[in-house]
Amino acid sequence: MSAAILSLAEAIERYVADGASVALEGFTHLIPFAAGHEIIRQRKRELHLIRMTPDLVYDQMIGMGCARKLTFSWGGNPGVGSLHRLRDAVEHGWPRPLELDEHSHAGMAAAFCAGAAQLPFGMLRGYIGTDLPAHNPNIRRVECPFTGEMLAAVPAINPDVTILHAQRADRAGNVAIDGIVGAAREAALAAKTLVVTVEELVDALPPAMNGIVLPHWVVGAVVPCRGGAYPSYAHGHYARDNAFYQRWDAIARERGSFLAWMEEHVLGTRDHHAFLARLQQEAA
Repeated sequence: MSAAILSLAEAIERYVADGASVALEGFTHLIPFAAGHEIIRQRKRELHLIRMTPDLVYDQMIGMGCARKLTFSWGGNPGVGSLHRLRDAVEHGWPRPLELDEHSHAGMAAAFCAGAAQLPFGMLRGYIGTDLPAHNPNIRRVECPFTGEMLAAVPAINPDVTILHAQRADRAGNVAIDGIVGAAREAALAAKTLVVTVEELVDALPPAMNGIVLPHWVVGAVVPCRGGAYPSYAHGHYARDNAFYQRWDAIARERGSFLAWMEEHVLGTRDHHAFLARLQQEAA
C-alpha cells in the first residue's frame, strides 16, 4: 500500500496529538523546520520532544509552549552557543517547566537503534568519566553475561511520531535521503508513525552516494514541502543559512523579541512557503 500524500497541515493535524512523543530528526542536515513551525501554528501542547541536538527548531517549539519534556543530547545553538528559550524553560519555567532527559550522542543513537530493533534498551561503552548517570536515572549499568564487562544501558526510544525531511520521494511513498543521514533511519524505524516532508516528488528514485531509502510500508505520510529544512540545509538543493543561526541568538535572548519574531514569522504566516517568502522580503 502506498504512503499517503498529504499537505503539511493535514499531516500534523492527523498524526501529532497533544501529549505525543515526537522526534524531529536530522543531524545538522535536513532538519524538519517546516514541520516544527506547523506544530507551533496548530498550538500542539504537552509534547515529549526527542532529538539529537535540539537546534533552533526545538528552541522555537519550547519557547512557544509546545513541550513538557525533552530527550536530547547537546542542547545548544550550533552557530553561537546557548539556546535561550530552552535555558529559560529549564531555569525559570517559562513559558512552562521542562523535564529533561539528557544523553550523549552515542546514547541517543543506541536508544534509537534499540527502538528500531524493538528491543527494550540499548547498550554502549559510554558515559565513563561523566556525571550524567548521577543526574539521569535512565542511564544505568548492565553486566555482559559473556565477558563480565559493565556497559551503559539506556531505554529504547519509540516515538509516537518521527518526522524527517528528505530530498525526494516517489509517488508510492518510498523516500530517499542522501548526505549526512545521522539517525534518520533508526528514528524512522523506531516510530509508531513516520511522516516525511520532501523537497520533491519524482517518478523514480535516482541512486545516490551515502544514501538510504525508506520503503513506503514504513512511511505513514509524504508531504511535498520545498525548502522544508530551511534554515538548515538540504544537500543538493540549498545551503545552510549560517547567518540566520547567528542572528537567532539575539532574537531568542529576550522573551519579548522572541515572541514578536515568532508572531510575525510563524504564527503570522499560513504555511512554510509564506514563511520563506517573508524572510526573502526582509533580505531584499
